[in-house]
Formats: sequence, C-alpha cells, structure tokens
Amino acid sequence: MLRVAQVADQLRNEVAKAIVGQQSVVDQVLTAFLANGHVLLEGVPGVAKTLLVRAVSHALSLEFTRIQFTPDLMPSDVIGTNVFDPRTIDFVLRTGPIFTQVLLADEINRTPPKTQSALLEAMEERQATIDGERRILPEPFLVFATQNPLEFEGTYPLPEAQLDRFLMKVLVDYPEPQAEMEVLRRFGAGFRAQKLEQVGIEQVIDLEGLRALRAEVDAVRMDEPILEYIYQLVARTRDAHEIQVGASPRAGLALMSCAKAAAAMRGLDFATPDDVKQFAMPVLRHRVLLRADIDTQGFTVDEVLNDLIESQPVPR
Repeated sequence: MLRVAQVADQLRNEVAKAIVGQQSVVDQVLTAFLANGHVLLEGVPGVAKTLLVRAVSHALSLEFTRIQFTPDLMPSDVIGTNVFDPRTIDFVLRTGPIFTQVLLADEINRTPPKTQSALLEAMEERQATIDGERRILPEPFLVFATQNPLEFEGTYPLPEAQLDRFLMKVLVDYPEPQAEMEVLRRFGAGFRAQKLEQVGIEQVIDLEGLRALRAEVDAVRMDEPILEYIYQLVARTRDAHEIQVGASPRAGLALMSCAKAAAAMRGLDFATPDDVKQFAMPVLRHRVLLRADIDTQGFTVDEVLNDLIESQPVPR
C-alpha cells in the first residue's frame, strides 16, 4: 500500500499548486477518486470547489467537463440525443457532456427533478439510455456536484434516491486566515483560476495507474470487528429517536470503501476504526432525515450524527 500513499502525497503536492489549505476537503476528494465514488460538494460560492475538482482531474490525467445546471436545462442537454442529418438523411447520435470521465454538475439543485433524474442511471449504472439504446460511459465516470447551502430561492432539493448515490457529502468552508492571505498573494502575483495550466500541475499517473491504485485499495483487509463497527454505525441511524429515515445498506458499503481508501493512503494494508470514524460523517450526513420536531428545534444533522458516532463503542 506504500504506492498508494506515495501517489497520494504527490497528488496533494500538485493540487497545492492551485488550492491553498482545505487539506481535509482535498483528502476527501482524493479518497472519492480512489474509491470510485461520486461526491456532493456543498459550500458558498467562491471557495474553490470547481478549481479543486479540475486540479485533481488534471493531476490524474482524466477528462474534465463542467455543466452549469439551470432551470431550463433539459435531460437531452445532459445525456445527448439523436439529431437528423440532412446530408446523410439519417439520425446521428450527438452525445451530451455526460460522456466524460469527471463531470462537474455545478449548482445541481438549480435544475428541475426531471433533469436531475438524467444523472440517476449514469451515477449508478455508469451508462446512459438515449432513445432506448444503452450507451456505456467512459471509465472512470465520476460526478462531482456542487450546491449552495444558503440560497434556496429557485432551487429544487435533490431527491433521496439521488442523494444516496453520492459516496460522500463534503462541506467546503471558508479557508483559514493564513490560507486566505496566501490566496490574495497568489492572485496579486498573477494566478488566475481560469488559467490552471499556468500553475504547472504535473500529471502524476495515467488511467492504468489509477486502476492499479484502485486494485490496491480493494485489497485492503477489513477484519470482522471493523465490519461490525460499520454495521452498528449505519444501523443506529435507523433506531435513533431524532432520525426519521436512517441510512440504507449502501451507506455501509460506501463507508467501507472510504475506510479502505483512507487506510491505503496512509500506507496500511488493513483498515482501522479511525479510518471508519474519519468518514462516518461525510458518508452519512446526506443519507438521513431528521424528524420534523427535531429540525424545528434547531438541531442539525451533523450534531445528531456526531452524538451518535461518539457514543458508539469503538472496537479494540
């Protein structure tokens, strides 16, 4: 697992050329790439969510495409459609921007549910159906969706079925004061996020290298007590008094994948309770629904989950 840890360190160094600070967020995004899972990034505008995904995609030599989700966006604008070509007197397939390796769905909650649902099949099956014909998406295919936690006017909340398809929900906060000062210095020295190529981010590995890393992650050992710990964390969300809808079995699989990737990134060939605990919050926070009376009292999902996680006995 030393190779995973070494590559992870190289990726952190390359991403740091564009992103200042936000180390926890960077590690969670790298974990998602290794675990082959989609991520919902939530944060106010201007905290480098798009830049982070672009930087990691470049360092991994992956094709990156961004879609700005708007109220008038149609499903065909996402997955594509067959159009009539008068020169050949036939219909030809015009694929949509979803046919990429890394898709950034910017402000995904600004488009109606009909268009949001265009991503459901793609996120789960890694395929898209156009006019009844199945089209396989490139490998890998990862969705990084962003949303603003403060602005709700003109937005459409993501349905639970779609939320459950995200491996993690990562909260992107304001940078630390020292980091924000460094952002100002870099901007004054000429750095522009729109011209990422000028930063000199080097490609760390190619697609075959990423596949090899994922094979190492899959080989990370998870002992029975760790599996029991994962199950208990997920199962308790279904029994907690404050929670109306608990996490599905998919949450346990997601937590296991993240824990394996986290262990490999630390150079270990076995997962520990700390690896599980580290990712319990981002894996569970978007998969549970608080009871209405708990919500109106001002409690947040993170507060309820934090109490649950901290009170769960940790295996030795």
